[in-house]
Amino acid sequence: MNAIERLWEDFRLPIRDALHFADGTSCDVDLDSDAPGGLRVLGPFDLDEILESDPSWVSSVDGLVAADLGSEGLLWGGEGSHGSEGFIARLTVDRALSWAVFFTESNPFDRIQLSGNVATFSSTSGFEITVDVDDPRTLLSP
Repeated sequence: MNAIERLWEDFRLPIRDALHFADGTSCDVDLDSDAPGGLRVLGPFDLDEILESDPSWVSSVDGLVAADLGSEGLLWGGEGSHGSEGFIARLTVDRALSWAVFFTESNPFDRIQLSGNVATFSSTSGFEITVDVDDPRTLLSP
């Protein structure tokens, strides 16, 4: 079991604007309303190295909204431990992590609009992120 899977067991994510996959891959991200889908995916980083230097730099997450994908799992959005934090995620049917994106300054995500494989997540402060639910690196325009 890798670091992100261990954190997700307790519904925790690192406090860093980042995209994490269940296979252990992590990339920095930026909220960017001018980028396709409102999100810019940046370079990869080593989550194990980050957590080794500060294992407490994590936030508990709690879902506020979900969209059922049937036998493909579900989409989940919500908040972190602090009011400014938000996250979006895709989970398997048994609630294991497929991928998650954490934001330190988005505010909680409380709406999901789903059309086929395209989802738009909206935060309480008006941020909108539009992604392909199979791979959020495939950025789409809303």
